[in-house]
Amino acid sequence: MSDDEYAEDEVTSQTSKKGDEAFAKAKAGMSKSELDDQLREYINEWRKQRSKEEEELKRLKEKQAKRKEIRAEQEKKLAQQKKEEEEKVRKEEAEKKSKEAEEKRKRLEEAEAKRQQMLEAQKAKQKDSVASKKNNKSDMNDARKEMSKTKEQLQEEMKLALSIRIKPLSLEGLDSDELRKKAEELFNTIVQLETDKYDYEQRRVTQDYELKELKERQKVQLRQKALKKGLDPEALTGKHPPKIRMYSKYERRTDTRTYEDRKKLYEGGWEVIRAETLEAYWKEKYEEWTKRPKSRLPKWFGERPGKKAGDPETPEDEEGDVPPPPEEAEEEEEEEEEEEEEEEEEEE
Repeated sequence: MSDDEYAEDEVTSQTSKKGDEAFAKAKAGMSKSELDDQLREYINEWRKQRSKEEEELKRLKEKQAKRKEIRAEQEKKLAQQKKEEEEKVRKEEAEKKSKEAEEKRKRLEEAEAKRQQMLEAQKAKQKDSVASKKNNKSDMNDARKEMSKTKEQLQEEMKLALSIRIKPLSLEGLDSDELRKKAEELFNTIVQLETDKYDYEQRRVTQDYELKELKERQKVQLRQKALKKGLDPEALTGKHPPKIRMYSKYERRTDTRTYEDRKKLYEGGWEVIRAETLEAYWKEKYEEWTKRPKSRLPKWFGERPGKKAGDPETPEDEEGDVPPPPEEAEEEEEEEEEEEEEEEEEEE
């Protein structure tokens, strides 16, 4: 609560008190003239208080207006300061960009000068094969660098290079003869540029042909290399290298076997195993059959069956000529009968 508001409250409280007293006196039976005097005094006092309040309000409004002006000036100064700072930053950025452009321009001028020197050196040393190889390597490196640049960089470099190469024509104050000479010079430069363009195009065509031939030779060498390693002929000519063949999925060991060794793994299969088992079984049975006791056939009408004419007679007491015992003879006869029955059943 300010001092002015406190004074206003104090004045209003005093006037209300006086009015209350006047009304109290009137109620007590005071005369009319005294009441008029008191009312006049009350009105005058109210007018004085009112004028004071108006003056105070006027003073406060003036103070508020001054504060608004001061604030507006401060805001104006701040805006001006901000604008100056922005302009300063913008100028610094523009200066920085101009410096970078100037440095880039200088670099391009140096590169252009070096390129011109290289062109002159190439034209002077075309007959030297060693120098030509080195120049080709440098050309390949330059071509790789050019291929790695973006379109925007190439356009900027083209603009700067053109601004360096294309010099403005000063035609002021020239006679007809001088203009003719200038036109002849321009015509000669155009002819030279066209011849250089044709030479470069033909050089590019020959380089493309040589690259194709080198690629074909490389493919042939890779095919031979793959065949030596036992791989598919086109295994090494693709974009990606061939997969490493592992000996087993459980052992992290490369497969060093040749193609023929791996091919033999899948030849025969179960048929070979079956044939080997049958052969082993036959050999076992054949050994058992060879170890059997041999029995001589009985003589028939004084001759042994199967004996040829002119053969000497075999003595009776040779080893193996003794007839087998009757039990073994009966068993052999039974086996022979069983074999005959089986043969008859198979024939039926």
